[in-house]
Amino acid sequence: MADLNRVFLIGNLTRDPEVRYTPKGTAVGDLSLAVNTAIRGQDGQVKEETCFVDVVAWGRQAETAKEYLQRGSPVFVEGRLQFDQWETKEGEKRNRIRVRAERVQFLGRGKSTGNHPSGEEPGRPREAGEAARPSEESAGEPDDVPF
Repeated sequence: MADLNRVFLIGNLTRDPEVRYTPKGTAVGDLSLAVNTAIRGQDGQVKEETCFVDVVAWGRQAETAKEYLQRGSPVFVEGRLQFDQWETKEGEKRNRIRVRAERVQFLGRGKSTGNHPSGEEPGRPREAGEAARPSEESAGEPDDVPF
């Protein structure tokens, strides 16, 4: 039987992204995502459930997330489940499952509140690390978010 390990999530960040670097200089970003789901109970009442998910992003995606996202930012994450195991200094065995992001797409505006560069669609999502179109590179002020 074939194996499949694929995750698609849309939610809001519960805290600002944190980035650290490996000894070789590769960026590793930690994101914490809240994903809400509406569930109808047996009594017919709809209640909201929230699932909190830890996400790790690597490379340019991690750096871009740190630069443009903040707590509350809506994002789309595509990736796979990753199982981590380690032992603490006290000898305790620990483990966790988190999502290893292969794509992080911004769904809302970033930290800047500047005007959109001409020709850019305000609602158009941009993937973390996606290059600006040539008309965007020189448009706007340096603090403008490039989407």
